[in-house]
Amino acid sequence: MKKLLVFTILFFSIQSQSQTYVKGNVFTTLLTIPNLGIETSIGGKSTLSFDVLASPWKSLDNKPFQFYTFTSEYRYHFNENYKGFYVGANIGGSKFNFQKWNYLNTDMYEKGMGYFAGATVGYQVKLNEKFMLDCFLGGGWHQGFYKGYLISTGERYEKAQHYNKSGEWLPYRGGVMVSYKLN
Repeated sequence: MKKLLVFTILFFSIQSQSQTYVKGNVFTTLLTIPNLGIETSIGGKSTLSFDVLASPWKSLDNKPFQFYTFTSEYRYHFNENYKGFYVGANIGGSKFNFQKWNYLNTDMYEKGMGYFAGATVGYQVKLNEKFMLDCFLGGGWHQGFYKGYLISTGERYEKAQHYNKSGEWLPYRGGVMVSYKLN
């Protein structure tokens, strides 16, 4: 109970002193894959960001295309928060039911989950007191655990006893977030 009380006081203390933005990615939303997030100040040159990218589509061109990513990121701003260049370190998780990039134009798809860790570079521009643009690009290491299936039959195509594993360096973040200041 004491921990909950301390956490609650700390949370509201930070929120009362910080600037917080809610964000939406223009490019992914135009592709009908919404990317929504929130970013809040934790110091003069530091912010924390959390966002969700979701493709709820069961199928695209008769191929599975459903995935969800959840990303937490610490950002260091070279000038001041929400103004100019920044770098970020992120970690997150993913759940997917789709064709990996190296299986496009085949009868195979993958269903599983993964985790990732990487970095982001970006630039933020305040448009006015309430709105801001956040241009960013990031990537890193993604470790996936999945089962591979044939689209035509639904049978597994690989022989892994439980989950197959795949690790690779990927660009997995990017776009232009339109951000709205809450407080």
